[in-house]
Order: sequence, then structure tokens, then C-alpha cells
Amino acid sequence: MEFVRLEVDDGVATIRLDRPKMNAISVQVQDELAQAAAEATARKDVRAVVVWGGERVFAAGNDIVEMGEMSYTDMVDRVVPLQGAVTAIARIPKPVVAAVNGYALGGGCELALAADVRFAAEDAVLGQPEVLLGLIPGAGGTQRLSRLVGPSRAKDLIFTGRFVKADEALAIGLVDRVLPADRVYAEALTWARQFSGAAAYALRAAKEAIDWGLEVDLETGLQIERQQFAGVFATEDRRIGVQSFIENGPGQARFEGR
Repeated sequence: MEFVRLEVDDGVATIRLDRPKMNAISVQVQDELAQAAAEATARKDVRAVVVWGGERVFAAGNDIVEMGEMSYTDMVDRVVPLQGAVTAIARIPKPVVAAVNGYALGGGCELALAADVRFAAEDAVLGQPEVLLGLIPGAGGTQRLSRLVGPSRAKDLIFTGRFVKADEALAIGLVDRVLPADRVYAEALTWARQFSGAAAYALRAAKEAIDWGLEVDLETGLQIERQQFAGVFATEDRRIGVQSFIENGPGQARFEGR
């Protein structure tokens, strides 16, 4: 891949955007993100994922010059893989943290929203400014942002297109931690590495129960939880975890990820 790299160390994959100079998300970047997500999903040596755009900028948005050349029919053909690239990150069945340095705007903000948690630099700026171009968010922003911060706040941000600094992003729940810029990636790695020896299929079941449950009514969500709860009883890690608790107390199990 030319603009997206996947690097694995100690059970953690970093999906790194590297398209000078602002990590604009082009069609090629979208396809490479989907490819990286598929690889992170498939690899057994990957237990958690960090999405990062480097020290200077997370992603300043979709490639507007490229989009400006597209017709209606071009976008009809492209909008499914456009959304699909971000959804592929969201559907990685492992813990995913976005490490946000600098700008995360438009498609960049939507990419951060696809992570399970978001760590932001003190000088980070997030937003969905598509309306200022006569557009709306098209890679999940109208849906994931409203689920994360509530519909009123999402409408304020999307209707106005205004930028949100890190302190406000933390206050409204758009990000989960605010850190010095030079600590964002390191802290994201630390968070991700805690899952290197975790019960992988239990984490997968928990993530899917939460994510799928958010899409349905409570009773259906509880049914999803019941199915996922029963399902983990088929794993070797469940046997290891229960036996370890009986013999040694909580927090001592050495899971095998199967």
C-alpha cells in the first residue's frame, strides 16, 4: 500500500495514514484503509489496533479536489466503498483506538469516530465541516457522531460546520482523553497493548454486542447479548479464565486467544 501502512508490534497493529501533506483521504486511501482493516481483522497476531496519522495531522478530510471532479453518477458508484472503508475500521473485531494529532476534519473525523475510543492531542481540532462546501458527511458522520455525542450536539456541529478544539471535544464526549501532543501515540499504544494477552473472543463478543445493540431496540439488544454470552462458553479462553479464577482468584489467567 502506498499511503496506508500496517505495522505490527507486540500484538498491536498501527494503521498509519501517510499521504503528504495533510493525509487527505482519496479514493486510493479509502481502498487502502479497507485493505488494512481486512488484514488487521484476519491476523491472529493482532489483538488491538491503533489508527494514527502521524505527529502533525490525523486526516484533514476527504480529497476535495478529487471529489470536485465527480458527477452524481460517479458518487453513486463510489459512495458504498467510501462508507465501506470507514465501516471496515469500525468492524475490526478487536479494540481500536484513534490517536489524533492535529486536524481530524470531515472524513478524518469520521475515521476517528469509527474507533472504539479516541485519544487527542491538546492542540487537536475535530469537526464535520462538509456543510460549508454544500455537502453533508458521507462516511458515517451523521450516524456515528449522533450516537456518540447525542443528536442535538451532532446537529450543532454538522449544521454549523464549526471546528471543535480538544477541550470541548472531551467535554462533549467526542474524544476520551486529551494528552500532550508528543504523548498521544504512545498512550494509545499503551492502551492497546493491555489487550495483547486478553481473551480475544470475549473482547470480540463484547464489542459486537455493544455495536450491534446500539442499532436495535433494547429487547433485541438483550437477545444479541444472550447469544454472544452463550457463545463464549465454546472458547478455550473461557475454560482457562474460569479455572484460573477458581484456583488463583481474578486477573491471573493466561489466555491463549482461542
